[in-house]
Amino acid sequence: MFKNSKKKSTKKMRIKKGDTVVVITGKYKGVKGRVLKSMPKEERIIVEKVNFIKKHTRPTQQNQQGGIIEKEASIHVSNVKLFNEKINDVTRAVFKEHGKSRTRVCKKTGDEI
Repeated sequence: MFKNSKKKSTKKMRIKKGDTVVVITGKYKGVKGRVLKSMPKEERIIVEKVNFIKKHTRPTQQNQQGGIIEKEASIHVSNVKLFNEKINDVTRAVFKEHGKSRTRVCKKTGDEI
């Protein structure tokens, strides 16, 4: 195995784009935000208004000015929990099978997400 090769994950991510999550560890602990992008192979997500970085950009055709921009960086999926608005609390998502189809269900209440 090569040193720089990325680890392929076979785990299914239970958090998807558009979900509302709460950060449970780190600098942004307790912050609630919407998932902007999900990267299942890396097991990472980008959450709105969480984990800001400063990126230095060069002047281009689209961005004539260039300069420093702030944007969200990815965080690991294990550092967030799914937020259920019905019970106003964090929860876990589990998959329930109904025949051949699978649906995501709230672990605490059993409601479909």
